[in-house]
Amino acid sequence: MTAVKGWVWLAHIKRTQGRKGEVFAEILTDFPEKFAERKRLWLLGGNTRAGGDAASQSSADENPREVELVHHWLHKGGIVLHFVGVDSISAAEELAGLIVALPQDERAKLDEDEVYIGDLIGCSLVDVAGTEPVTVGEIENVDRSAGPVAILVVRGKSSTEEILIPFAKDYLRSVNVKAKRLEMALPEGLVDLNAGERS
Repeated sequence: MTAVKGWVWLAHIKRTQGRKGEVFAEILTDFPEKFAERKRLWLLGGNTRAGGDAASQSSADENPREVELVHHWLHKGGIVLHFVGVDSISAAEELAGLIVALPQDERAKLDEDEVYIGDLIGCSLVDVAGTEPVTVGEIENVDRSAGPVAILVVRGKSSTEEILIPFAKDYLRSVNVKAKRLEMALPEGLVDLNAGERS
């Protein structure tokens, strides 16, 4: 695979873990269980945006490094990864800050009623709970760290307004990634309650 095809970000390596070359990483993929099926991965660094989101899959790194995954396990909200040839703490330290990725055309296939959360970035969020649809704003990011339900970070009517909306299935009505449109039936008052100014 070549880097120009774009990437799906799976994890962001944070630090070493253990003494045998393992690293602890923040999970960025919607399907962490798929690590069991993936032995060949790539490490991206340098010009990628550390701490980014799976939505950065359109990014391409000039020097992707192919690696083989030996072991992995979930740990304290993240994942521990061990790659072939990384057998010491010092070798693992060199991986801190890198993104674990795979080419976009190798990402897991979805059912028709499923969507990659990262693909929602750039979509317009429309509230269809009332008699008339109301555009809430554009989804700028997805926060997975708040709990089991991802939080959509939406830019409101002004560039300084930020609205946090839980991506709950109960609210979801339709997703059209090609048209960049997400429709949700939001509880009355939720938008105003979760709106705030950017810090």
